[in-house]
Amino acid sequence: MQQSHPIWVIVLIFAAALRASFAAPAVAPGASAKKDSLGAAPAAIVPSAAAPSGCIVEGGGELRARLRGTLDLNLDWKNAEMLCDGGLRPDGSGLRVSIAGPDRGGGKRLRFVFGIAGVREGAAASARPTNLTLVFDGEQRIFSTRGDRNCLTDDLQQTRLGTPGGSERRWRITARGFCLGPAATIAQDARILVSRFDFTAQVLFRDDPPPTPRPAEPARR
Repeated sequence: MQQSHPIWVIVLIFAAALRASFAAPAVAPGASAKKDSLGAAPAAIVPSAAAPSGCIVEGGGELRARLRGTLDLNLDWKNAEMLCDGGLRPDGSGLRVSIAGPDRGGGKRLRFVFGIAGVREGAAASARPTNLTLVFDGEQRIFSTRGDRNCLTDDLQQTRLGTPGGSERRWRITARGFCLGPAATIAQDARILVSRFDFTAQVLFRDDPPPTPRPAEPARR
């Protein structure tokens, strides 16, 4: 009987081939737009609190990505033109990393939001299922994979930034990965495939505040 292989074995083999082709030259964002109609969706944007000097105060932030479909773009963003934010997912199941690119006027930016499953503070990771959302800030247009089955973060590394200790801790996140399925609008009338991505950004981890003491109950007589 022929032995079947788990889906992630096949995906990892595909990832190795993609990494070998990641040196393609980049073009300016927006320079090779394929279509004009991107489809509208209700805004659901996570606010970004970027460092004053760009993505990372210490420098080194970047994002490279290849987009195909409704948009054909090879992105090559650098630290000074980016806005970065992130931390634990609301349910604590992994990381959420938000990266916005250059301002195209009127506060319009293309934003990537990566939801990377199973990543802990300070820990390296590989082959992590990833949910990807593309948000067009200022235009109320959103493309989403609606789950983490279409994309994979192939490799992720974390490096501590700033002064150790304290209730808030910054980490430099360096990651690369790819998608096998597209992000689509809610109406499914437009799709963008991010066939590969490679980024360096930062995330902030915060300790939960101590619980508020309950007031003492009056003594019973």
